[in-house]
Amino acid sequence: MSQRHHMQEAAPPPKMDLRAHAHNERHRIHSELCAVATQVSSGLEPEDVHEPGRAWVPAHHHDAERGKAIGGKHTPRHWKLKMWKRRTSVRKAKAATSKMVAEQA
Repeated sequence: MSQRHHMQEAAPPPKMDLRAHAHNERHRIHSELCAVATQVSSGLEPEDVHEPGRAWVPAHHHDAERGKAIGGKHTPRHWKLKMWKRRTSVRKAKAATSKMVAEQA
């Protein structure tokens, strides 16, 4: 069984809630940016307009320091590497050949 949440005091919030919160925040920022664009196009100086900020940003890493250290670069999954795909195709070819030999014998 997974040990994922055994060390934490509380389980993380459900993904649906996080996604809904993120969606609402993106919608709010988009609406405020549209309002800013309208104000600027109506003649207000761009320096006088208050630009909206992101009040809520989801945590992309469990450990933010580690995420900053990695810098967004992660090692690709082994089954996505060409080496692995080549190995898999060789295995399939060997299995097909042995099956064909077994049927002929």
